[in-house]
Parts: sequence; structure tokens; C-alpha cells
Amino acid sequence: MDTSVGKFAIRVNDLVVGFGHRVILDHLSLDVRRGEILGLVGASGGGKSVLMRTIIGLIPRRSGGIEVMGARIGSPHDVGTQRAAGKWGILFQQGALFSSLTARQNIQFPLRENLVLSSALLDEIATAKLEMVGLTPEDGDKFPSELSGGMTKRVALARALALDPAIVFLDEPTSGLDPIAAGDFDALIKTLQKTLGLTVFMVTHDLASLNTVCDRVAALADGNIVAIGPMRELLQSDHPWVRAYFHGKRSLMLQPKAS
Repeated sequence: MDTSVGKFAIRVNDLVVGFGHRVILDHLSLDVRRGEILGLVGASGGGKSVLMRTIIGLIPRRSGGIEVMGARIGSPHDVGTQRAAGKWGILFQQGALFSSLTARQNIQFPLRENLVLSSALLDEIATAKLEMVGLTPEDGDKFPSELSGGMTKRVALARALALDPAIVFLDEPTSGLDPIAAGDFDALIKTLQKTLGLTVFMVTHDLASLNTVCDRVAALADGNIVAIGPMRELLQSDHPWVRAYFHGKRSLMLQPKAS
């Protein structure tokens, strides 16, 4: 009996992804445990978002295997991918809300696409998700152009949670937010992860988020995972890129969170 099926939410094995003659991910392997917040860090253009989008089937791979909640991931139209997609929610960079829809309608969008529900029930679920992320029912009537950066991220998170997923993918969730709003969003993620038992796969370059929110951090460099573990372990890594990233001038105040 394979006990790893219950232990890991995501399994990536020997993954190769490239565009033309350029290889982005070079025989990369990564396991994400159920119920953890994993932060993925890497250089700009180094493949972080490519890895996330490949895991969810949006980018084709040249070789390697991917499993999410025990389902094998292929193309977006693959049966295994479609089955697994019902178990995850995604917050893309900058929120990616539909500008012509209100916040409430944005949250309802995945519900309308996947379920047959009455208007009353759709409104009830949307209101519950708004409250879950710290927004009011009145905020649901606003269009994206009327939302602050922090509110936009919260609405996008509420939409990602609309179908009660087991896994949430976050692509640079605090990008563009001021330090206070970013800190509040980090706290929200941590609270929701504990309350809902979520597995969180978070692509980020935010050192504060990595330090305060993540259970483990994976460092992506040269197309592969070069270090993975709690922050205190990455701070001790001898890999040149990891040392440069976590011990550079902008990270002098970085300290590992208490275990």
C-alpha cells in the first residue's frame, strides 16, 4: 500500500518544461505535504510561475509526472486534470478579476461554471466567502475599479475559495501591497489555512511572507529545487543563489520564525 497518497497533496517527479531551445525546469522534483504552506522562491524569470502553471495543467511539459491529490495531471482537458481541478483554487498575480463583474459576481463565477444553484444560494455563498476574507456584503456590490489593492486580493482569494478547495495556489499574493496590507493578508492566509485545513502553494518573493507564514520554503534556481525546508534551514544553505537571496542587503533583518 502506498502511504504517500495520503501524505502529499502535490507530487512533481523529474519534471522538464521548456520553450523552444530554452529549458526552464530541468528534471525538477518536489513534494508538497497535505496541510502545509509551502513557499516557492526564485529569481525573477526563473520559472516559479511556470512551475505553478504546469502543475495545474496550463503549461505542457516535455517529460516528468505530476499528481495532485492522487490524480495524474495532463492537459487542461485531461480527465485526471479536470477531476483534480475541482480540488484547487487559484489566486493569480494582481487578482485577475473580471472588470465587468462586481466582486460578488466574480466570486460566483466558478460556482456558476461548475454547479447549478439558485440565485439566492449563490448570493448566500458569495456573502459567506466575502466575510471569510474580511470583507462586507456591501463590498460585494463594488466593481474591481472601486476596490483597493488589498481588497482586490481578498476578493480574488474569496473567488479561489468559492468551491471549498483542498489546495490553494497563490501567485505573488502580496505583490503591489504596502507592508501593512501585506502583513494583514499574510495573517489572513495563515488563519484560513488553519481553519479550513488547506494546503497552500505560494509563489512569492516577499521575504516577510516566507518568514512568517510558510511552514517550508523551496528555492528554485537553475531549473531545479536547490534547497527546501523550514526557513532556519534555508538560512544555513551553502548554495550560492540561496545565500545571496537570504543574506543580501535587503534581508539583513530576516530571522527564522520560532519553531
